[in-house]
Amino acid sequence: MGILVFDDVEELDFVGPWEVFGVAGRIFPGSFSLDLLSVRAAKVRARYGLSIDGATALHDAGYLDVLVVPGGAGARQVMKDSSLLAEIRSRHRAGTLVASVCTGALVLAAAGLLEGNRATTHWTALDELRSFPGVHVEHERVIDLGQVVTSAGISSGIDMALHLVARFLGPERAEEVAHRMEYEPWASLSAGKRSARDVP
Repeated sequence: MGILVFDDVEELDFVGPWEVFGVAGRIFPGSFSLDLLSVRAAKVRARYGLSIDGATALHDAGYLDVLVVPGGAGARQVMKDSSLLAEIRSRHRAGTLVASVCTGALVLAAAGLLEGNRATTHWTALDELRSFPGVHVEHERVIDLGQVVTSAGISSGIDMALHLVARFLGPERAEEVAHRMEYEPWASLSAGKRSARDVP
């Protein structure tokens, strides 16, 4: 499982899912292994100054079951990177589940992964996402279409990650991860209020 980072990435967009998958891997050994990936092998400075060093360049990473693309101000630059978009498309075609947090959905749309599909993003970027042809935009917490998952703004990345834990390990284990994190919103979300209805 890889989480992409880039300059001006929103910290919680990637740290939230990193925490969820990290906790799941700790309490259920062998369930998840995590890699922090960068657009290129270089130091990354996140939106509020967090410095990230030592991330593996995405094109150097091995096969990924899941690739998480976060958002933030830097997503608008990343979505113009044709080589990165080609890499994301290639991995998706090879079977990687691609998930986005916040304006990371704009990157997925630019890569062509959302055409003809339902998708969500941060409420301030809904119209921007609608500008991509064929994207059916809805403001939901999480929308799961199987091999493409989008989530709304910032903190919803935690919900998206818990949803994936539920998909891979079962809802009871996702509940245990949320409890370990003292993340109370998951209780109401897992009761059917999140929009992940397209996947059984």
